Amino acid sequence: MGRLFGTDGVRGVANADLTAELALGLSVAAAHVLAEAGTFAGHRATAVVGRDPRASGEFLEAAVVAGLASAGVDVLRVGVLPTPAVAHLTGALGADLGVMLSASHNAMPDNGIKFFARGGHKLADELEDRIESVYAEHRTGAPWDRPTGAGVGRVRDYDEGLDQYVAHLVGVLPNRLDGLKIVLDEAHGAASRVSPEAFARAGAELVTIGAVPDGLNINDGCGSTHLGLLKAAVVEHGAHLGIAHDGDADRCLAVDHTGAEVDGDQILAVLALAMREREALRSDTVVATVMSNLGFKLAMEREGIRFVQTGVGDRYVLEEMKEHGYALGGEQSGHVIILDHATTGDGTLTGLMLAARVAQTGRTLRDLAGVMERLPQVLINVPDVDKSRVTTSAELATAVSEAERELGSTGRVLLRSSGTEPLVRVMVEAADIEQARSVAGRLADSVKSALG
Repeated sequence: MGRLFGTDGVRGVANADLTAELALGLSVAAAHVLAEAGTFAGHRATAVVGRDPRASGEFLEAAVVAGLASAGVDVLRVGVLPTPAVAHLTGALGADLGVMLSASHNAMPDNGIKFFARGGHKLADELEDRIESVYAEHRTGAPWDRPTGAGVGRVRDYDEGLDQYVAHLVGVLPNRLDGLKIVLDEAHGAASRVSPEAFARAGAELVTIGAVPDGLNINDGCGSTHLGLLKAAVVEHGAHLGIAHDGDADRCLAVDHTGAEVDGDQILAVLALAMREREALRSDTVVATVMSNLGFKLAMEREGIRFVQTGVGDRYVLEEMKEHGYALGGEQSGHVIILDHATTGDGTLTGLMLAARVAQTGRTLRDLAGVMERLPQVLINVPDVDKSRVTTSAELATAVSEAERELGSTGRVLLRSSGTEPLVRVMVEAADIEQARSVAGRLADSVKSALG
């Protein structure tokens, strides 16, 4: 069995890779590992369990709940809520464990399991490794230590979760959104009720699309991975801006009043300046990944804001922020972490803060996002290759070196294996878009040749 946990939990095709048996077993293993680590010491453990609207989430939720309760953990079932809502409620309710069932931006047939520790923080790598190890031991026959009688966990629905989370979001805004017309694209996902409710309570006039989940349409031609519908709606309705989430609403991308995309780097830049202005940007530092556009780095340097880079994945951004006490970090993909108010990327919170900056300044989002100039960047996903060899292939290393020599100091190359999908990502930046496309295309061919 290969490593189950990727950069964002366990993911796979539901009922093929990610089965009910696996979900149940991992949940029991998580309960035992956290008990061994002393997380449950001296009290009866409680877990918060939520999911996105995927049809497969229904049976996977049942499996997770059964596993936790069979291990003696009481379960608060919060239903369909965003990933950051489950993280927030795990902390706010003093739960020992949180579990979110979602494959985020992936297509509907996929699903995933993500665990949160006490406080709503992602599990450390060593705990995930231990959960895998314990699961593997018992999968091969070692019996579980099972409680009986009054020792089994109790399960109840926690219907107050949505209102509690929305109240938190609106309560941390620096100002209201009155006077703004905003289009929300909910990706037919987990924020389909939460996000419109939060923006409406904050005073915005709303047009909502992609907010009728049926279990099968999540991320289907809409949301943060497909911005076409949002761009058209913003222009059609004369909105000030548009906000797009992914399936579990832990990310946010935006569209300005002209229909132009505003990506995660630009959102980070806008929020960094806003937070510094109100003295909330600790150490005048923002954290982002190696995927961030070079234009973001240059803009932050020009504005006197320190830029710290990490590896790809919001968990690494969060680790850097927690270690050094930074307040803002995120990814170009739209995962933005505002650590004073969230323990993970929160798309609804990010969108609210971005809109609040537009309302507070009276400037357009296009003007605000102009603080940085995006250098041409091309990203190609190469599927059906052995992504485990991306850092060890001599043939690929030679191709990368040649590309870097061609680009010189005016560009850069980044190859990495995806932590959530079976593919290799090729990213090339250059001063000229045609050069970036040419180099990226050749590197993608090299990946296919070397790793195919």
